Amino acid sequence: MEERGFTEEQEALVVKSWNAMKNNSGELSLKFFNKILEIAPAAQQLFSFLKDSKVPLDQNPKLKPHAMAVFVTTCQSAVQLRKAGKITVTESNLKKLGAIHFKAGVAAEHFEVTKLALLETIKEAVPEMWSPEMKNAWEEAHDQLADAIKSEMKPSS
Repeated sequence: MEERGFTEEQEALVVKSWNAMKNNSGELSLKFFNKILEIAPAAQQLFSFLKDSKVPLDQNPKLKPHAMAVFVTTCQSAVQLRKAGKITVTESNLKKLGAIHFKAGVAAEHFEVTKLALLETIKEAVPEMWSPEMKNAWEEAHDQLADAIKSEMKPSS
């Protein structure tokens, strides 16, 4: 995996926007997840707790904790990216995330959907801060996390 830089300016934009959003992360997580399913309705089949569920999304008891975990992990790893110089999800968690994504049948293009959903969610959450530079910063952070997960997407041993 080639090394990509995450500049001080990008870090500042990500940290500033995350600080403005984190108190609202429960609501934003659900928005983020709903955007994923708006962009790619078939993605619902990739989530074991949604696959055969007849319960409306907003009433699914497993959705909010899952959405929170995904959104908060993404945002927190973005905030730590420059300080650590790499994705800060622990190696065991990364292997677990890779195995779960592999088992669920997640493909590389699915990460593009999560990126679009993430960017739209952030843009709506902090419109007064949104800029092309902020978009680039979050894209870079997302892509580095996605690449780290993709590199672990193989059958669990």
